[in-house]
Amino acid sequence: MRRLNTLGMRIALTALAVALVAVGTIAGGVLVVARHLFEELMRASGQSQAHAEGMWQQSVVTVFVVAVAIAFLLSVALGALLAWRVSRPLNRLGAAARRLAAGDYAARVPREGARELVPVSDSFNQMAAALQAQEEQRTELVANFAHELRTPLTNLRGYLEAMRDGVMDPTAAVFESLREEVDRLERLSRALDALGGDGGNLAVPVEIDLANAVHAAVELARPGFERGGLRLEVEVPGGRPLRALAVPDHLRQVLANLLQNAQRYTPAGGVVTVSAAAEPDSVLVSVSNAGAEISATDLPHVFERFYRIDRSRDRARGGAGIGLAIVKQLVEQAGGRVGAESARGATRFWFRLPS
Repeated sequence: MRRLNTLGMRIALTALAVALVAVGTIAGGVLVVARHLFEELMRASGQSQAHAEGMWQQSVVTVFVVAVAIAFLLSVALGALLAWRVSRPLNRLGAAARRLAAGDYAARVPREGARELVPVSDSFNQMAAALQAQEEQRTELVANFAHELRTPLTNLRGYLEAMRDGVMDPTAAVFESLREEVDRLERLSRALDALGGDGGNLAVPVEIDLANAVHAAVELARPGFERGGLRLEVEVPGGRPLRALAVPDHLRQVLANLLQNAQRYTPAGGVVTVSAAAEPDSVLVSVSNAGAEISATDLPHVFERFYRIDRSRDRARGGAGIGLAIVKQLVEQAGGRVGAESARGATRFWFRLPS
């Protein structure tokens, strides 16, 4: 009973029913109407009723019965073929869906079957690929987050155990080191809140003077650049304000993250340039620095969470891989766009905000 309820069986039975109706209609026309006309014609030509009936049975009825039998067999075969062609891709799709539900994100279905079913296969494969990418990102996120927490926690444990065992004296320098590790954990926590929290979505962009915001961010970062032997230049047109829509706190964080990123990857003696310019319906801000180029393989991923171009760097040089992801999220929340370019020994990060 269960087998009769499958789609393929229902298609086969429907095709058979259609064939039987067609054969029944033809049989009614041949055995009733055509027989009456045949006998009328035979009698008009001088043949007896018995002879006419004999001729009818020997010729028309015999041929008709053979034709009906052949048609019945062909309809069964064609119905079964049609059911198989329709149900096979659907069965594969169902099997792949069960594998996907069981955690096999590599499950895919071939693009075959009726033309109407191919888009269904494509949609399933796209969904499976998206789920696989999300699962890989989730796994990498957890692994990277654990890695980021491990070092400061290990350092804290080492300091505390050393002081407990009397190996290290609780001096001001030790407490300063402990505070630095706690600050590192706090910065990581705030960065994760900025990535995953919904509080930023509640902030409403307002019109601000972007030129003033750029100058303020540069002056705040300048001492750190000077200590690192770097030159920080600003190229912002004067004479009129650069009006843009942004959340002031978010904009300060975006500029700070981009400047910190440029400072981290610019070699000593290098130059970092911050520029801003008005466009027809937006304002473009760029932070450019000289130094090692970002490869074409890495460039599309620099705004992804926890992505590091050089994974061999420690956190002091390579960061946690969160700063640029926060830049992208905060700029897009304000209705803007971000991008990055790297060529000929220079790297440029930019963002646009609506004006």
